[in-house]
Amino acid sequence: MPVSPIHPSVIINDSAVIAEGVEIGPYSIIGADVEIASGTVIGPHVVINGPTKIGCDNRIFQFASIGECPQDLKYNGERTALEIGDRNRIREFVTLHRGTVGGGGVTRIGSDNLLMAYVHVAHDCIVGEHTILANNATIAGHVVVGDYAILGGFTTVHQFTRIGAHCFTGFATAIDRDVLPYFTVAGNRARAVGINKEGLNRRGFQADSIRALQEAFKLLVKSKGTMKERLEKVEAIAVDHGEVAQMLAFLRTSERGWIR
Repeated sequence: MPVSPIHPSVIINDSAVIAEGVEIGPYSIIGADVEIASGTVIGPHVVINGPTKIGCDNRIFQFASIGECPQDLKYNGERTALEIGDRNRIREFVTLHRGTVGGGGVTRIGSDNLLMAYVHVAHDCIVGEHTILANNATIAGHVVVGDYAILGGFTTVHQFTRIGAHCFTGFATAIDRDVLPYFTVAGNRARAVGINKEGLNRRGFQADSIRALQEAFKLLVKSKGTMKERLEKVEAIAVDHGEVAQMLAFLRTSERGWIR
């Protein structure tokens, strides 16, 4: 006889929608208003509460807690959601919480991310695509993480902070302000230490683009003169380099200030 991909010990709420081909391991619980798309594999002892939508070909390992209500004292049982894209790897003991009404109502995780063991993503966060959140990385509510960002192990991120695309944080980094795209930051409290050159090389960035980003970093972080004067010099570089222009646009929309 064929073996069912859903173990008989699994508890599934009547309102949950499970696509063909989804595998669910022993003793997992799928709550109300959960939708799981095809190809997703859920390990044993996983709890998924809704409203939660999970895309295709994800792998969720044992003991993860997905779609639980937010750790926010203002939350009063309102209907909020968690949305997860495709091809994510969500490792052991990861916790992903639904949004709050005050924060827009939805926590979103994009596609092709690796969330290592014990990662916590709080309410109303937006995590992009191709990110890596290493073991015990913790992001508080309303945080935005850009594409290809890498958060080192035990990184902690203050609420309402933005993490720019292609940035890198060192081990046990404490982040209380925005991290500009392409930056590497480290320490408690975090300080900017350079451009994420190694990551950019691995992703095929051109050498002249990396040099332009390094020059922009020196002007913004290490040069003398007023910030207005330094920004004018970076603007001149940005005319010919889209990555620098992206960095400047991010900087100008920072509300918490940025790590220098």
